[in-house]
Amino acid sequence: MVAVAQSALSGERLREVDGFLAEAWADQARHDERLRGLTVEVRFDRGVAHLEGAVADPAQLRLARDLVGRLDGVLGVWCRVSVAGRAPVVVDLGCGATKQWPGNLGLDIYPAAGVNAVADLSGSLPLADDSVDVLFAVHILEHLIDFLPLLDECHRALRPGGVLHVMSPWWRHVNAVADPTHVRLLDVQTFKGICGQRPPGTPRWYPLHVGCDGASIFADLTPLPPDAPLPPSSHLARFFD
Repeated sequence: MVAVAQSALSGERLREVDGFLAEAWADQARHDERLRGLTVEVRFDRGVAHLEGAVADPAQLRLARDLVGRLDGVLGVWCRVSVAGRAPVVVDLGCGATKQWPGNLGLDIYPAAGVNAVADLSGSLPLADDSVDVLFAVHILEHLIDFLPLLDECHRALRPGGVLHVMSPWWRHVNAVADPTHVRLLDVQTFKGICGQRPPGTPRWYPLHVGCDGASIFADLTPLPPDAPLPPSSHLARFFD
């Protein structure tokens, strides 16, 4: 069953949730044999789990993020983890002067201190195929009348197993309509459509995690290969009606 928040969680409550999540993860790390020797640090910030460190292979990273994502109260799982000695390539879309993490490659339509390349996000991205491990689209989709072309470009640029992190205002919160440059309203169910209702032949996504804190929507999506099956209904039921 999916619970829909009727009002935004207060800052105090989010801090308390972070404390609960930190204790729950520390307890799991002590008792889960699969996590023995895994050099990944997990930090919680307003319900978002931030993973940093290094692992020997992609399966270890998938295990860590999957287990963290199962904790009640986690809204998203953002990973900056080296795999087999290679640091992830991370791109911030529409970053302006502020990036999610220092050192990310920043793309924006307007030049600014944090922008490494000027690009129109409604068109093609100046990124090679299968070249990026993590893409951030934080407060971006609500500014685009048609954001599906951007999602298709993200799908093209991400490596297999890469992740697109989306954060946008929830349609029922005042932030969704307070900015006159917002042209789209989003809900958790929007990502159900993105992941399961696109026409055959279009890029498809697997939802790793989708959540809402009553003010914002969070979604972690990974590209599906063309011949991969759709996500099972039991997995979709974790996030969607």
